[in-house]
Amino acid sequence: MSGGVDSSVAAALLQRDGHEVVGCFMRLGSPGEELEVPIDGGSCGVGAARIGHQGCCSINDAADARLVAARLGIPFYVVNFRNDFGRIISYFEEEYHAGRTPNPCVRCNDWLKFGKLRQYAEQLGCDAVATGHYAQVARTADGPRIERGLDRAKDQSYVLFGIGREALARMMLPIGAMEKPRVRELAREFGLPVSDKPDSQEICFVPDDYAAFLERRAPGRFAEGAIVDEAGRELGRHGGHQHFTVGQRKGIRVPATIPLYVLRKDPTANTVVVGPRESLDVAAIEATDTAWYAAPGADGTEVECTAQVRAHGTPIPARARLVDGVLSVAFARPEAGVAPGQAVVCYDRDERILGGGWIRATFRA
Repeated sequence: MSGGVDSSVAAALLQRDGHEVVGCFMRLGSPGEELEVPIDGGSCGVGAARIGHQGCCSINDAADARLVAARLGIPFYVVNFRNDFGRIISYFEEEYHAGRTPNPCVRCNDWLKFGKLRQYAEQLGCDAVATGHYAQVARTADGPRIERGLDRAKDQSYVLFGIGREALARMMLPIGAMEKPRVRELAREFGLPVSDKPDSQEICFVPDDYAAFLERRAPGRFAEGAIVDEAGRELGRHGGHQHFTVGQRKGIRVPATIPLYVLRKDPTANTVVVGPRESLDVAAIEATDTAWYAAPGADGTEVECTAQVRAHGTPIPARARLVDGVLSVAFARPEAGVAPGQAVVCYDRDERILGGGWIRATFRA
């Protein structure tokens, strides 16, 4: 229970259906609060990272969740995951320093909501963990699989791909077959005090200028380097490759007769490669650290699917194959700005997740 309308209605629906419900709030940190997390991959001790202005799971959210639990008459627990959340921050930092594009929201679901929280639920004797995500759990011949939420504008299936079979078998998503207006309507019917509460932001622990956050935490990892074209010719200088992301256009600050975009970064050489828009097009990717739920594709055979590389990105017709833990995905049409570190999630025609992984390499069109 995050204190928002979605998880509150999820709890109320489960109670209405006869389940014994226990409310649980994950205490991650408040906006402006400092967390102690390792600096520089753990080699330089521990330092403070400040929660950004969009942070969620704050004290105010906990108060709202407690009010909902009291209205429903269910037990309510607050679990302190502040230190565990430090693992998410460390992951975010290390990915950027390695030249990749991280997705901390996916990792939070994998490691905390359906990892650490699931272990806590087992200690309480609970049979399942339920959340207010807009996704569904489908029972298939291959076992349970994640399916897109009915409300496509709110669909959150992408960020749940990595939770694994064990967590999926003990997962409930009560509002996944509803659209947001119906969820708010139910909140009013249940008399919940959060029925008109605005939607919360995704977890965000850094200010708008993430590079400043990284540099403040580890200034020694920022160094001047070259901005080069695709042929390796130097066009300008930068103050650290961490200031750039693949697909970026603004802020490159080199003279050119055509618009230039960041194509890739080389953290070893500390170079940023820029070029024209068409050079951003990617035809295929390779991913590791995979989770696969369906029989097709898991045995090395090629499977037709749609692939998604961003949480709310447009599905791309594709072909996928999983061999020795490496997921290869070939797009039917080029996709711009795909970067190592992003997650790729493959869906079947029924819009159920086949599986996914974390992109380690991209191949140009």
